[in-house]
Amino acid sequence: MRMHGMKPKYYHHLIGGNFRLDAIQAAVLNVKLPHLDSWSRGRQRNAALYTELMVEKGLATGTGETIFDEKNKVLIPKAVYEASGHPGHHIYNQFVIRVERRNALRDFLTQNEIMTEIYYPVPFHRQECFKYLNPVDEDYPISNCASTDSLALPIYPELTTEQITFTVSKIAEFQSSASQFPLECKHCDCMKNSHR
Repeated sequence: MRMHGMKPKYYHHLIGGNFRLDAIQAAVLNVKLPHLDSWSRGRQRNAALYTELMVEKGLATGTGETIFDEKNKVLIPKAVYEASGHPGHHIYNQFVIRVERRNALRDFLTQNEIMTEIYYPVPFHRQECFKYLNPVDEDYPISNCASTDSLALPIYPELTTEQITFTVSKIAEFQSSASQFPLECKHCDCMKNSHR
C-alpha cells in the first residue's frame, strides 16, 4: 500500500497511500521549519531568473504560454496565485518546463552535468491502479502531451546565478539544433499548431 504500490518509480499498481511522515521525519522537519520562508524565496528568485534568461535568449515570450511556436520553444510555468500578493503564492517545489524533444534535451543536459527529472512520465489514466475505470486514452490529450514534453530543471534555493545561466545557455544551445531530433509526442492534438 505504501507509495501506491509504486514499482518501478512512477508506475503505480494499486491505490494506497503516500506515507512518509514518521516521527523521525517530523523531528527533522521541525528543525527545518524556521528556514522554510527563506528557502521558498530562493526558489521564487531562481524561477524568476530562469524566466528572465529564457526570454532574453529568445526561448520564450514569458510564462503561461501553452503553444509551441517560433517564439516559444520552451513553455515556462506561470506562478499560481501570483497576483494574490501572498509571499508564498508559489514555492516552485519543481520548476517544470515543457519542451518538444524532451528526451533529447534531457540527454544533452545530462551530458553537460545538469541534472533534470521527469515527474509522472505515465499519466494517471494509464496507471495500472486505475485500469478498472476503463479510461480511453484519447480522452486525456493534455495529460498525454504533458507526460512526453515536461521536464523539471534544478530549482533548489542554493543554486547560483552562474548555474542557472549555464543551464539556460545549454537549453538555448540545444534548441538551436533541436530540429535534427524527432518529435517525441505522439498524442498532440491537445494544442493547436503545437508541433511543426
